[in-house]
Amino acid sequence: MHLPSEFVERTKEILSSEWDDFLSALGQEPPVSIRINKHKAKGTDTLSNIVPWCENGYYLGQRPQFTFDPLLHAGCYYVQEASSMFVGQAIKPHLKEGSRVLDLCAAPGGKSTLIAGLLDEHSLLVSNELIRSRANILAENMMKWGKANTIVTNNCPADFSNLKEFFDIILVDAPCSGEGMFRKDEETIDEWSLANVNLCSERQQKIISDIWDSLKPDGILIYSTCTYNTEENEKNVRWISETLDAEILPINTEKEWKISPAVDNQIPAYRFFPHKTLGEGFFLSVLKKDGESQYTNRKKGRDKKQKVKAPSELHNLLTDSQDYEFFKKGNYWQAISKSLYEDCNYLSDNLNILNAGICLGEYKGKDFIPHQGLALSLQLDREAYPCFEVDWNTAITYLRRENIILPTDVKKGYVLLTHKDAPIGFVKNLGNRANNLYPQEWRIRSANIPNEPVSVIG
Repeated sequence: MHLPSEFVERTKEILSSEWDDFLSALGQEPPVSIRINKHKAKGTDTLSNIVPWCENGYYLGQRPQFTFDPLLHAGCYYVQEASSMFVGQAIKPHLKEGSRVLDLCAAPGGKSTLIAGLLDEHSLLVSNELIRSRANILAENMMKWGKANTIVTNNCPADFSNLKEFFDIILVDAPCSGEGMFRKDEETIDEWSLANVNLCSERQQKIISDIWDSLKPDGILIYSTCTYNTEENEKNVRWISETLDAEILPINTEKEWKISPAVDNQIPAYRFFPHKTLGEGFFLSVLKKDGESQYTNRKKGRDKKQKVKAPSELHNLLTDSQDYEFFKKGNYWQAISKSLYEDCNYLSDNLNILNAGICLGEYKGKDFIPHQGLALSLQLDREAYPCFEVDWNTAITYLRRENIILPTDVKKGYVLLTHKDAPIGFVKNLGNRANNLYPQEWRIRSANIPNEPVSVIG
């Protein structure tokens, strides 16, 4: 691995006598880790090597062909780099019932799915991504995780400036120079320069400035990067503290986790180095916004159009459906908790929402076509549709969006397919064939199908 000389010189200053160990670690294969969805995953007894700072995170001995595991597509687990799971340790002490949380730079969804798993049902997570193609992937992964109290948006940071003091917690996993990804993606080495480091630092400050007014007084900002330099890390944390009047808070850690302190030992911040912790390079700091409220008259959310009464049959699709508000977004019927509906309307007045709560499906004539988001939702009433359990080969055929044929005794109409009792999607069974309703843009494109079934968690 050929590293830029300026990077070597600067990082040696940070690591001192640990440089050789760090350089050796960069030449090793990165660890493989996953985080299970405790609401969906079953039969995880084979997993034992736990990520110490994340109770649902596990290291794997090798990298399987994740693409060909149906349970990944069912949202039973997420492939996430272990160091970034530390976000959970940072956010948990600050969560309360009814928290409003923003994950500003959320794609592809690792940290958002982690946060979603920690929230109570009355809390709200807004997962945002600026780039539309990445935002679509984020929406896909949030649907797979199955939580109903999430909203996915496609906005730039400045768009959040109108949401005065709306959020209790904001995570900014800032776009950075990516030094911590050198061993996973060598293209980041070629793209590295000192000029880019400085550009990233300035951009990060602009992002924080843009969203600062949307954080409540006493609200929490979690700032993280996947880089090593101090310009994007400690110096930016000090800039936030001094310029925006924020208190830097400590996080509870254990010595055996081998997380390194800040280079600037005057502030609490947390660094992950690959020669010490089993994970990639990562930096995180937590700050609390000081001061008193400046905005007292937040407008309530408004329906832009007169509310359309939902057909009664939609209420049969969800468990505890009486707790949900049903509404239309374009052609699709959606549902979100009644306690979050006003917030959803308020956000729709200010942001570009890609998905809110549960996407149920759409009517074509009198025919209601269920959406993939309903199939993967934790609120789906499994009695609403006949279910049919499929083996691995059939599941892969379905996830490649190819034609499948169901046994003749399977009821005609919409059928929910499951694999190892986990829903993977709908088909419309016509008897002689079944129309595959798996989203075209979600399908498995790889033709490198393994000879043996892939089963990561049992």
